[in-house]
Amino acid sequence: MIYLNDIYWYGIAAAAYLTSCWVFAAIRWFHTCQAPKESHDFLWPDRRLLVIIYLVSVVLIPYVLNPTSPSAWTLWKSYFPGTYYFFGGALFFCFFGTVKRWEKWRVTVRTTAAITTVVMAPLAVDAWTSGSLMSRELSRLWQYVVTVLGIGMMIYCTLAVRQTILWMRESRDENYSNPDDFPMEFARRVWLLPIVMTLFVWPPFLLDSPKVMAVMNVLLSVFNIVMLIFVLPAWRRQSLVLEEEPSEYSESSDNLEDSDNSESMDAFAREREHKIVEEIEQYVRDKKGYLDAHLKLENVVEHCSYSRSYVSNVFQKHFNGFSRYVNLLRLEHYDRYMAEHPNATKDTAAQESGFTSYNSYYKAKERLAE
Repeated sequence: MIYLNDIYWYGIAAAAYLTSCWVFAAIRWFHTCQAPKESHDFLWPDRRLLVIIYLVSVVLIPYVLNPTSPSAWTLWKSYFPGTYYFFGGALFFCFFGTVKRWEKWRVTVRTTAAITTVVMAPLAVDAWTSGSLMSRELSRLWQYVVTVLGIGMMIYCTLAVRQTILWMRESRDENYSNPDDFPMEFARRVWLLPIVMTLFVWPPFLLDSPKVMAVMNVLLSVFNIVMLIFVLPAWRRQSLVLEEEPSEYSESSDNLEDSDNSESMDAFAREREHKIVEEIEQYVRDKKGYLDAHLKLENVVEHCSYSRSYVSNVFQKHFNGFSRYVNLLRLEHYDRYMAEHPNATKDTAAQESGFTSYNSYYKAKERLAE
């Protein structure tokens, strides 16, 4: 038996959830407007998608207005298993896929979005028309369709998380030259979120319980606010507007062959090391390989006569690491470019110097100053 007081709290909990979604969407959109517009897609590639996802919750309004409506309740309880895993997978592919320049993510997201829309649209129309579209029997049958959709999207989200983990592993070997080539720290914090969300998504649907759903709505409201605070990129916005401090970035490599253990090396080892140094400098410095914003250690190895282990060791011994050497050259190029183009923006100068953005330039500058 459902009491009026229960119905009241069901509506309040649902309204709290929707309000948190809309607040999230509004702040996520307008919070970034102070940053340069040309940098939005690079800094926040998932920004538009996040806003759209949170605004889609507007279809759930019928349940807030009338929690006793069977069609509204069916839509509400089906919404979470039917959409949340799609949302999670889409956001993983959008954010990390954009950072990795993996364009196939757009096709996968559009395909899964179409499938999700086809399944959820009849429930939404039925709820907004007070149950005039679907009979009770058809509505029950459609719950099995939603279950299949939810399981399918769980697999889709799992694949997105798996791909993110693979990208994380790639980034662990110091193979990248740009600090923003992959946001390792952010990936470590969010890759488990789909598993956590399972605790919120399935219980109310499987138990068919408005009470459980009300509790979940309150918890999700809190989760949305915490997530909003977590994802707001204030530190990245700040780094965009910090004034550049004068600094020198000159390191000489004239005496690269001098090292503590050079005397103990035989003639062949010294000759090999000397040749690798020359090949590195020829490709990275002389041919301006450092201007490639996504230059990787593997790219340099391809232009050398020796294996990756030899090239990597030479980078560590003579250049204090691949990333450091490349970014030193980029910082020097940045200073020259600004001197030659005094009217250029910092972001333009950074991109012309091999950085993905001014933010990437600033982070590299800070690391080298440590």
